[in-house]
Amino acid sequence: MGLNEDVGRRLRTLRRERDLSLSELSRRSRVGKGTLSELESGTRNPTLETLYALTTALGLPLSAVLSDPLPTGGRGPTPPGVSGSAVTAVLLERYEDDAAVTDVFRVSIRAGAVQESEAHVPGARESLMVLSGTAVVGPPDDIRTAGPGASAHWRADAPHVYGAPDGDVEGVLFVRTPVVAEGPQGAPAGQRVTSRPGG
Repeated sequence: MGLNEDVGRRLRTLRRERDLSLSELSRRSRVGKGTLSELESGTRNPTLETLYALTTALGLPLSAVLSDPLPTGGRGPTPPGVSGSAVTAVLLERYEDDAAVTDVFRVSIRAGAVQESEAHVPGARESLMVLSGTAVVGPPDDIRTAGPGASAHWRADAPHVYGAPDGDVEGVLFVRTPVVAEGPQGAPAGQRVTSRPGG
């Protein structure tokens, strides 16, 4: 199964588990209903920005809709990456405890590009360890710069940016998303939920 079909199947399952119509998830995520329908059918390429909008509206981490990471030991095909306007991310690891899900991504930030990311689930935090290049990341009013061997941390439940002004950046991104449950009609309510179809 390809990335598009896998993401579409997971999105459809998560939406139906929450008893949400296409129209309602479209409204909550601000992703067009037609786009959402094409994503669920596997006929549209998912972007990082769109998948984050949808998983945030569902109260879930990004890994909830992505292919499983490599098994321990790194054997097997590399999971496909998802690209946004500046960032390409490949899920390496998903760790879940009682409080949160931590996704670990290998990321590339394209030289000269800037990606604006909307707020994620309340309480979400991100940390980028830079392997090469110089990254400019974090909230627009509190930008952090990190070069090789350095890291930057920021709240991801507010708008934030990723940039690579001086050349391509390679890094490892940790995204910690508090576990939330569904309230009435599928709305996140601040309690535990671990839905991950096919995971």
